[in-house]
Amino acid sequence: MLSRVADHLYWMGRYLERAEHSARLLEVNLHGNLDQSERSEERRWRRLARSLGMELQPEMWPSFDALGQALTLDAAIPESILSRVKAARDNARQGWEQISSEMWEQINRMFLYLDRSSATDVWLEEPQTVFNAVKQGAYLFQGITDATMSHGEGWQFIQVGRATERAVATARLLDVHFCQDGAAPKEESLSFLEWAAVLKSCTAFEAYVKTYSAQLEPSNIAAFLLLNPEFPRSIRFSTSSMKSGLHAIGRMAGGRMAGRPERLAGRLQADLDYGQIDEIMSGGLDSYLESIRHQCEQIHRAVHETFIRYPVATALAAQHS
Repeated sequence: MLSRVADHLYWMGRYLERAEHSARLLEVNLHGNLDQSERSEERRWRRLARSLGMELQPEMWPSFDALGQALTLDAAIPESILSRVKAARDNARQGWEQISSEMWEQINRMFLYLDRSSATDVWLEEPQTVFNAVKQGAYLFQGITDATMSHGEGWQFIQVGRATERAVATARLLDVHFCQDGAAPKEESLSFLEWAAVLKSCTAFEAYVKTYSAQLEPSNIAAFLLLNPEFPRSIRFSTSSMKSGLHAIGRMAGGRMAGRPERLAGRLQADLDYGQIDEIMSGGLDSYLESIRHQCEQIHRAVHETFIRYPVATALAAQHS
């Protein structure tokens, strides 16, 4: 596969995952603002902004409703849902030779829905409708991808991109809610509804309750989102998917190129497979989450160095081996 095509498919998977994650975070936080004091509302929105990888500047927005609308539909904000769907669509266009026509139609449909002025009118009346459209559109795209695209290298790059993004997003979400400025635990300051919002932000509330009951213990929430081997948005599950995708890509490439990315993913997977939440919490959850994000960044760089920006000499050697 051409390296540029692999790059576009990888980033298409990451950007679409970011858009869906943003839709869930915004939806949960908008609902959570009901009956909140002004101070609690601002604290909630600051956590939301950090969870999306941005710093909130309240003076830029006349209200938090206006901020929510901007983070959904403002194309000038890189972190908005519209911007992320557009980035996924742009990458899909560049990788058109690998994706199916049904995949293109679906991602184009998502972009056009958000880019029309009518989406703003719908958001003002019922934001839930817009968020549902984004979430269901992303789920439908994933299903269409699995059903209409050959499960070769291109499909695997999409899976690796999506899994990498999920691991990073979940680690950031946990860090924002468990650590104040990356240091002091602050779980005592969160209410039952706020902890429920953390789980709902990962579509994990029902799965968590089936595992631990409805008692929301912070350590159990951390254990579930970090170490659960079966829940699709846990960091452990995402890392396992990432490792499987990289192994498959290496096998399809004849085992010549995927060594370093797969080793890095395997190292992270082993750490999570054998991790114990009490040891992690006592050793510092903030440093553990920082290590996960750092390792995900290493894997990301290794994927690009190995498959996207590899030296010409390496490619020629692989071609003639």
